[in-house]
Amino acid sequence: MIRHLPNALTVMRIIGSLSLLFAEPLSGMFLTIYTLCGATDVLDGYIARKTNSASEAGASLDSVADVFFIGVLLLVFLPLLQLSAWIICWIAGIAVIRTASLLTGWVRYRALAFIHTYANKATGLLLFCFPFLYTLLGLAVTASLLCFAASLSALEELAINCRSQELNRDTRYFQWKR
Repeated sequence: MIRHLPNALTVMRIIGSLSLLFAEPLSGMFLTIYTLCGATDVLDGYIARKTNSASEAGASLDSVADVFFIGVLLLVFLPLLQLSAWIICWIAGIAVIRTASLLTGWVRYRALAFIHTYANKATGLLLFCFPFLYTLLGLAVTASLLCFAASLSALEELAINCRSQELNRDTRYFQWKR
């Protein structure tokens, strides 16, 4: 039973992410669901590692849940925020790099090649902190921090997918080899 808990938590994150579409942005309900989504993101991998139940399928499901979470956040926040054209272009550029990385991974490995790097984890943490950082730092600073981190992680993931001989989702960082 415990072996299935990490994947159940990941599925709960997908359901929670989708339910954010129906909650008032930044309301108490929204922030509660949002925080639960973040907790399941941390717990699923932790429990999988501690119970030796980590799997390729679980890693893929985790990445799909991350895509749902990020996609929903974009759908919720982009219409509410009055983003400058440069931020919109930066977000679009990140999306292009991520798509190129996924296509590269698909061509090379015949799989969705989401890589769990430290940069991706840091970007995920910053993204999770978005509502709180937005309140403290304002939109321009928060968006710049997020876009910078997301750009670095997207470029790193693309480089890993271009250079690695085999898919290793748990590559922690890009290593330059001579």
